[in-house]
Amino acid sequence: MSNASSELDIKYWKLKMVMDETMEFPSEYLFKFIVPVSEAQGLLLILVDMEIDEKISKGGRYISISAKKVFANSDDIISIYKKVAVIKGIISL
Repeated sequence: MSNASSELDIKYWKLKMVMDETMEFPSEYLFKFIVPVSEAQGLLLILVDMEIDEKISKGGRYISISAKKVFANSDDIISIYKKVAVIKGIISL
């Protein structure tokens, strides 16, 4: 496993621990992403069945996408973060 990959796994593990300690499931979770407009469709395909809010940047090159949904557990949330991590240029807020 590469160093970057193990650092990412640790990040997800820490996020999961925080969610498990601070949230009661099932719970609504809000994702916020900034992505190049050219990559937005790929992100939206992952965020299926979520309530979506989109806002294009002033320059029109980026779009902010907020998505919320009720999740049964922290693993389901982490799964979404792992899926979107492969999208080129994505920023998770």
